[in-house]
Amino acid sequence: MQDRMSPETASQKDIRFMTAALDMARTALAGGEFPVGCVIADGRNVVARGHRTGTAVGPGNEIDHAEINALRRLCEDGAGGDRAALTLYCTMEPCLMCFSATVLSGIGRIVYAYEDVMGGGTGVDRSGLPSLYREARLKVIAGVLRKESLVLFQRFFADPGRSYWADSLLSRYTLAQPGCS
Repeated sequence: MQDRMSPETASQKDIRFMTAALDMARTALAGGEFPVGCVIADGRNVVARGHRTGTAVGPGNEIDHAEINALRRLCEDGAGGDRAALTLYCTMEPCLMCFSATVLSGIGRIVYAYEDVMGGGTGVDRSGLPSLYREARLKVIAGVLRKESLVLFQRFFADPGRSYWADSLLSRYTLAQPGCS
């Protein structure tokens, strides 16, 4: 079962951890990468973090997403304890791959900043999927610090030297968003 919540339900804790995810996105952008940052938190501390890699040169590596990098670190460090009590914070809505990896990891909440109109996976109808996915208890909160995340994506897509997802639906949608130039 998946509960979708609005950003109004975001707590100060959600804002603090999303700010840490935004810092990871800024690190990615500074390195020429697509500005997606992710942290996994236990409610008190960040237990794992990652940012998007593999997009600065060439066609783009579609495996090393920020969420996958953070989940990999979570596993490597053996951190997390009760995974159902963990929250994954990401500056962009997780794609289907990252959403599935989060479900399989047993993480109980996803909080994201900016919607992925082209490939977001959090709204997938799981009712027809096998029980592992269909019965996963998961809360999703969208839009936490959306504007701050949008600014980073607009900066990325406005740079003519960046070819990753240039002229895609996501790029056009992002650049058409008002007030964040």
